Amino acid sequence: MPSVPTVLVSRQSDGAYAVRVRGPRSETSHVVSVPEALAHSLGLADLPGEELVRASFAFLLDREPAGSILPRFSLDIISRYFPEYPTELRQYLA
Repeated sequence: MPSVPTVLVSRQSDGAYAVRVRGPRSETSHVVSVPEALAHSLGLADLPGEELVRASFAFLLDREPAGSILPRFSLDIISRYFPEYPTELRQYLA
């Protein structure tokens, strides 16, 4: 059974989030922004940004390896690549 990567999320002073994904043989780093309009459109305006980012990475890691995730991006672009993101994200928050 493959091990599940560890996703570490911390808010930066500029409002973006630093994300480190640690796998058994590699580690990747990412910088992610969370547009306020996105959280509102998903009905998650009260959810802490760190939780939204962590759940979004869990969603992405189920679909691609950490090394394929862009090093810098805004969460609102995920649905361009994965149209199911807005509807399936809540499963990752449960």
